[in-house]
Formats: sequence, structure tokens, C-alpha cells
Amino acid sequence: MKRIGVVTSGGDAPGMNAAIRGVTRIAHSKNYRVYGFERGWEGLITNAFRELTPRSVGGIIQLGGTILHTSRCPEFESEEGVGKAAKTLASNNIDGLVVIGGNGSFKGACELSKQTDALIVGIPASIDNDVFGTDETIGFDTAVNTAVDEIDKIRDTAISHERIFIVEVMGRTRGFLASTVGLTVGAEVILVPEVEFDTGKIVRTLEENSAKGKKSGIIVAAEGIGDTRKLGADIEKDAGTEVRLSVLGYAQRGGSPTARSRLLASLFADRAVELLSQEDGNSIVGLLKGKIGTIGIKKSCETEKPIDLSLLELANVLAS
Repeated sequence: MKRIGVVTSGGDAPGMNAAIRGVTRIAHSKNYRVYGFERGWEGLITNAFRELTPRSVGGIIQLGGTILHTSRCPEFESEEGVGKAAKTLASNNIDGLVVIGGNGSFKGACELSKQTDALIVGIPASIDNDVFGTDETIGFDTAVNTAVDEIDKIRDTAISHERIFIVEVMGRTRGFLASTVGLTVGAEVILVPEVEFDTGKIVRTLEENSAKGKKSGIIVAAEGIGDTRKLGADIEKDAGTEVRLSVLGYAQRGGSPTARSRLLASLFADRAVELLSQEDGNSIVGLLKGKIGTIGIKKSCETEKPIDLSLLELANVLAS
């Protein structure tokens, strides 16, 4: 192992830069050279990279986003595109590749592993927290805190105007972010794609709350549940109360990573470089029951991570 490549792919997540820093400095401590490929898989296809040194990654641990940039790369979805990326690794004598990203990134890495001799290790970084093989992804804690901060402010307005607010959070087709955020802001209702919801039941819950003296409320909804604007209109009509929709959007993917996200980035980077130094690849690192572990990248891509529905049950009790 002499040369390690690093790529950040898919949606950005707070803590990616901390992971880049960790991989670079730990690899250099073992006398490896590190090359950062730019704009995700596109950089591997076009051979766009820069050498990373301990000094070039200085001052980035607190920065959101990724200094290597990222992009969607339709060409990489083809066998020809993957082949170009494999040739880039070979032409630059890259012995190991660290892929920092989420599910989509690891699926791409899995395909790339079939055409390259370079060892590949994935570092899970995604605000969706939906990667199988880790209890938590880099950036998830930051996204939760960002959403909680915004919803706390929204509740002030909800109480002042005695309104119901639907707050839509990100998460694609999964509800990990919504369930954690909903519980920690004390939401009256939490809606996730994994559980079918009934508008009538939501209305009854709000009416029961009103009878108890709760004239306002927060509904946290994952973006994957469907049309939240229509849902708001239906609730307003049936419940006879004012309903407002607030979509938090991309703010959840940005910002300075929390201490938790930085810690995971550093720990994951350390394990990733250790695996490569042992010539062990085609796996991802992750947090498993409080310890840093590994799982095959193929198994991670093919297995859906289960959501903890007990959080919703607890939230219902606490919101009563």
C-alpha cells in the first residue's frame, strides 16, 4: 500500500471534510501518499485529482460540505463509465480507495470493485442515516441538531398564533431523521415513510390535544411520505384549524459539523486506513453497538437498514 485515493460522492454531509482530513493525516503517518479525486465519480472518470497533504487539509475539520466537491454522475451508472474510473485508478497506481458517502456511493463502489484491483473501503457519511452496517452515519447528528434548532423556533410561532405546523425534514425514502428529530422536539405527530398514516387519525389526535388545552402543535414529516402541502390543506379543512407548512430543505445538509460528527469522521477514517494497511478492502466501516466495526460493502448495499419504530411509540407517550 503506497497510494490511497479519496472521493466524496453523492449528497454532501457535515463531517465529510473531517473524514478527508483524518484519512489524509493518518495515511501520511504511515508514509502513504494521498490523492483526492474531485467532484465525486466524475473525477475518477476524467482523472481530475489533487494530492492531499497534512498541510493542505489543515483548517477544514470545522467546515461543512466537502473540499473535494461532489456531483451526480450519470456516466458512472454505465459499465463503460465504471471502466473509465477503474483505468484512472490503475494509471495513477492507486492501491486503495476510500469512498466517503452514502448508499448510492457504496453501490457505485461495489460495481467499481469488480473492475479494479484497488482495495475499496467505504466511510458512511449521509444525513439520512440509512446505511446498513452502521448505527450512525457522519453528518446525521449535525442534521438532527440543525432541524431541532429550526423547529424550536417554529414552535414559538406556533404557540403564539395557536397554529399547527407541518415541518418537512429530509431523509429521502427513509424516516431516520424524522423520527429522531420528532422525538427530540416533542412533536405531537411524526410521519415516516415506513409507517402508513391516516389523515383522519391525525385530525383526531389534534382535536384530542385541543380538548386538553393544547391549541398548537408540531407535525414532523419525512419528505418521503408524499405531498405535505396537500396533507396540510386536508388537515386544515377537517380539523378547522390553521395549518402552516415549513420545508427545512437543504439547510439540514450544511453547516459546521457537530463534535459528534467530527468524532465519527476521525474514528471511521482511522479504521479505513487501518484496513487498507492490512490489505483488507471491499468493506465499509461503521459504528456497531458503540464500537467501530466493518461489514462487506456488498452486504451493506443489498440490505435495508431497519428503522427503530420504538422511537415513534415513545414520542406518542411523551406528546400526550
